[in-house]
Amino acid sequence: MNTDLISTIKKSFIKKFNNEPLMIFSPGRINIIGEHTDYNDGFVFPAAIDKGIVAAIAKSDSNVSIIYAEDKRETFEVTLKHIKPLSQGFWQNYILGVVAELQNRSKTISNFNMVFGGDIPGGAGMSSSAALENSVVFGLNELFDLGLTKHEMILISQKAEHNYVGVKCGIMDQYSSMFGIINNALLLDCRTVKSIPFEIDFKDYELILINTNVKHGLSDSAYNDRRSVCESIANMLNVKALRDATEYDLETIQDQVSSENYQKALYVIQENERVINASKAIKNDDLKALGQLLYASHNGLQNQYKVSCDQLDFLVEQAKINPNILGARMMGGGFGGCTINLISKTESSAFKAFISKAYKQKFNKACSIYSVKLSNGTHLIN
Repeated sequence: MNTDLISTIKKSFIKKFNNEPLMIFSPGRINIIGEHTDYNDGFVFPAAIDKGIVAAIAKSDSNVSIIYAEDKRETFEVTLKHIKPLSQGFWQNYILGVVAELQNRSKTISNFNMVFGGDIPGGAGMSSSAALENSVVFGLNELFDLGLTKHEMILISQKAEHNYVGVKCGIMDQYSSMFGIINNALLLDCRTVKSIPFEIDFKDYELILINTNVKHGLSDSAYNDRRSVCESIANMLNVKALRDATEYDLETIQDQVSSENYQKALYVIQENERVINASKAIKNDDLKALGQLLYASHNGLQNQYKVSCDQLDFLVEQAKINPNILGARMMGGGFGGCTINLISKTESSAFKAFISKAYKQKFNKACSIYSVKLSNGTHLIN
């Protein structure tokens, strides 16, 4: 956790509002494997990380609530009686959405002040939005003694994103940010919204993320298109979601769907299996097998689900030819964002230097590289 960030946010709050706030850390997340399986009621393998959102929050006697985004140097005032999404709003809608969902559940809150900031790189697919939503709902729950469980909180965060941001996200981001456990990844069943923690000993390896610095808007048509393809094929198969289908089931309708849509559904079915196999590999302490599954996942995302891009594919190809990297894949919604790489600690700095140069030469653009550790979920900072 970034102690400088905590200190900055707290000082900023005290300077602005002249009282002591509650301090909350809500982490971003990575997903080790299991991409685009969440909205198919499938399995994912996320983990909270040591980068996130720090929020300072306290009750206010004023007749408005004041929220200050430290990183953007933007102040926003809201009257709690008249909550609606801002057409030009961005970060504001994540917060408004959470407040609105609390009100929909007849939870009473009064005015509050909040300052927040983070060290999750924007557009990197580490779910800064879920971290922000969770920090707000967690903070308001503490402040106004709303008695919400963590499960209720993540559903409020998810609904905020659906109804105020317009992204029909699955539950994985909010779940892993809220329930993360240090040094563990969570095998999450997106249907039951229950998880099994798997402690990972990375031994002589570490995780690095390489950000293409290519921006992707998750609410764009591609995400919603993939989602509707999956739903329509599940309907054709007469199952609730693709998580209930086998490759054999899919073959029975092969002549009724386009080959593109067939491949998309096949990818989801196979990716679900890869997640289960990844949990076995971790249980058996087999990092090599885990790495192979990462490469297979990327291949599916690139060639079957078709949500990758040249920059992501280039980074994974470069990883493949390096014997010190056990596995790599694109992570997140796609069309930009990061690759996740399982790399030997001793070779990490040499590879970072190499890939920075190679990427710049190829795309005339810099990539950014981050090391991450697996962290605890949303919590009060003492």
